[in-house]
Amino acid sequence: DVQLQASGGGLVQAGGSLRLSCATSGFTFDDYAIGWFRRAPGKEREGVSCISSSDRSTYYKDSVKDRFTISSDNAKNMVYLQMNSLKPEDTAVYYCAVQRASYGLGFDQRNYDYWGRGTQVTVSS
Repeated sequence: DVQLQASGGGLVQAGGSLRLSCATSGFTFDDYAIGWFRRAPGKEREGVSCISSSDRSTYYKDSVKDRFTISSDNAKNMVYLQMNSLKPEDTAVYYCAVQRASYGLGFDQRNYDYWGRGTQVTVSS
């Protein structure tokens, strides 16, 4: 079974940092991309960042581009999202998900086949 588990969320003051982790297992396709998404209260889920498993190319939502960094450790089947200079508007439940690499890096949620349970990030002002 494909499994993804996000962790590392918490409560942090504005300007602070958090590092989210996504533990993955059970993929049967060789080339894939892992995406981080978030759902803020009262808003639709949106893409934040994604990374290719093969060449580690990355893609970011514009509003996080200079503050968040996605990385992966394929040997450990882990993907990370380092979040710096957090803002109250970053408050959301964060999810990781996997898609086949053939779709190309992006945030079309229809392409993501498997989703993990989220982790809550709360940024206080």
